[in-house]
Amino acid sequence: MSDSKIESVFAWEALDSRGTPTVACEVRLAGGASGTATAPSGASTGTHEVHELRDGDDRYGGQGVRSAVASVNGALRSGVMGLDAADRSGIDRALREIDGTPNLGRLGANATLAVSISAAIAAAAAAGLPLYRTLLDSDPLLPMPMVNVVSGGAHARGAGVDVQDFLVVPVGATSFSQAIEWAWRVRRATEEIARERGLAASLVADEGGLGLALESNRAGLEVLVEGMERSDLVLGADVAIAVDIAATQLVSAAGYELASEGRTLDSSNLIDELECWCRDFPIVSLEDPLAEDDWEGWAEITRRLGARIQLLGDDLFVTNPARLLRGVEEEVANAVLVKPNQIGTLSGALEAVELAHSAGYATVVSARSGDTEDSWLADLAVGWRAGQIKVGSTTRSERTAKWNRLLRIEAELGDGAAFAGRAALAP
Repeated sequence: MSDSKIESVFAWEALDSRGTPTVACEVRLAGGASGTATAPSGASTGTHEVHELRDGDDRYGGQGVRSAVASVNGALRSGVMGLDAADRSGIDRALREIDGTPNLGRLGANATLAVSISAAIAAAAAAGLPLYRTLLDSDPLLPMPMVNVVSGGAHARGAGVDVQDFLVVPVGATSFSQAIEWAWRVRRATEEIARERGLAASLVADEGGLGLALESNRAGLEVLVEGMERSDLVLGADVAIAVDIAATQLVSAAGYELASEGRTLDSSNLIDELECWCRDFPIVSLEDPLAEDDWEGWAEITRRLGARIQLLGDDLFVTNPARLLRGVEEEVANAVLVKPNQIGTLSGALEAVELAHSAGYATVVSARSGDTEDSWLADLAVGWRAGQIKVGSTTRSERTAKWNRLLRIEAELGDGAAFAGRAALAP
């Protein structure tokens, strides 16, 4: 048997960064190499994502994953035993065929993803290469980081902000290490400002951002700008802003509800507001400015802002090539957020990346709010030449694990470390 053939697969129930159960998996190969991965999980999830299998019983409030673990240790293990771990598309195709449903609803996307990633890591170990070196034939590219500074919405339950995240983008940095240091400066300065205002700066949200009880959504932009200015960085030239509206979470029967402000807006009014923000603040990226099925609203905001602002689809596309293809055909958005657990396999996520690049869309590889101490996501961003990465703030070890992996890759590449920089952003 070849050294890269799968010899054993073993899964168990683990905990993610929110203390919620998730699936961990180890794949071991005939030659002795192994790979381990733990599936992440989101809080603000799109309805078009593949299915995450939960037990629904009394354990962990119904969030246990023993059923998904059984999927791995049963049908999925039997289906991939003896396959070559280096054949990622073959393994992922087998995983989908074993499940047999379009949304991985029988065995669970949390189960298939854990196997898919573990096998890829094991194959890289067998080849004696870092994971990013095994992903594409082209040269590696270190991504521009989007770094969470202030959080609200589903990521900071109890904070007085509807918008999910306000992030710093170090657009003027010339290396990844410089970019992450600038982002660290901004977060530290913003925290100082919050403390001076008497805000609860000790409240850290799911992704490490500051969960501040602000008087309005616009105030999130204002406090972030103050943090940038205190950091002795030039607005727009050194650092800019990305905003994750997570608009699907705002939808009510009446429209888009800004509950903290007592306002409800229709699509055009929300676009008017966001256009005003982009005029008043150095915003370079808006993520999910409209809801997942508001295709008309997305078309309108793309016409109005798409020539100068990155319009990033998360719930809109859910890393699904079919939904992304619709967006390309209808000229909706200009960038796609890539979350492997939204599609359930590594090759499924890569298909979305390749489609986006062929259509001229920017790509942002992203972690989830319920993430793990794994660092493989950093390798995906580098090996896929995604150009951008979004994993949270500069605090919490499940976040810094990804930043630290990128810092190591940059150090190992030395003078040959190419950094995407501002050019990675759409348009």
